[in-house]
Amino acid sequence: MKFAKMHGAGNDYVYVNCFEEIIDDPVAMARTVSNRNFGIGSDGLILILPSGKADVRMRMFNSDGSESEMCGNGIRCVAKYAYDHGIVDKKEITAETGAGILTLQLFTNPDNRVERVRVNMGKPRLSRGEIPMTGNPREQVINQELKILDRTFHITCVSMGNPHCIIFVDNVDEFPVAKYGPVIENLDLFPNRTNVEFIEIISPTEIKQRTWERGAGETLACGTGSSAVTVACVLNGRTEHRVLNHLLGGDLEMEWAQDGSVYMTGPAVQVFEGDFDPR
Repeated sequence: MKFAKMHGAGNDYVYVNCFEEIIDDPVAMARTVSNRNFGIGSDGLILILPSGKADVRMRMFNSDGSESEMCGNGIRCVAKYAYDHGIVDKKEITAETGAGILTLQLFTNPDNRVERVRVNMGKPRLSRGEIPMTGNPREQVINQELKILDRTFHITCVSMGNPHCIIFVDNVDEFPVAKYGPVIENLDLFPNRTNVEFIEIISPTEIKQRTWERGAGETLACGTGSSAVTVACVLNGRTEHRVLNHLLGGDLEMEWAQDGSVYMTGPAVQVFEGDFDPR
């Protein structure tokens, strides 16, 4: 199997061009290639496939084999791969995902290789039924109390095609993400589990994020999470609509625009290509 190892702000995946390759069991393959000791090493597996609705289609599998609806950092790398490898030959493309069809704007370097991508991440979904969460399906969850282990948090929940639970903390660098993240991820409150973002506000235009990603553990970045966080910051009166988000793996430029959609601009990097034999 030919593959490419790519990352967006340190959120790394193994990418397979399924215009040419066939993956019979992507769940097992995701677990195999993601293993950082016995596989290639990644946060998961992303398949780049033909689409009858868009220029390309993305399927994303976490390192535990579970399939996720969307990946903001992953979709930027899908766009880079598709352009750099000649699947598409234009600098504004569409991609089909489990969260719908997204539009991506590509920015190239002097060698005509994509180095940054702006993604229309779509409009946030705020009701319990859309996220999904248990309880009144039409209710929004903004700054609501949640008792976890020995602490009481205030959570805001947003879906960007996949679920996110956002918590504001005073010092995110020292916060025990690995203690509280997996507990919140697996609460019965979230029927499909949830991603969890811990956020420190630096200024009205600057924030810092750490992410406990559903099915993968703490990751260096999360694009859908950064999008959900941007919305949560505005809903709680913490920031302006446009912010610079500092993640462990790098920075993302975020905007919750007047048209209601969230826009994300960030890097897309190919680390290496290779051949992998899972036998």
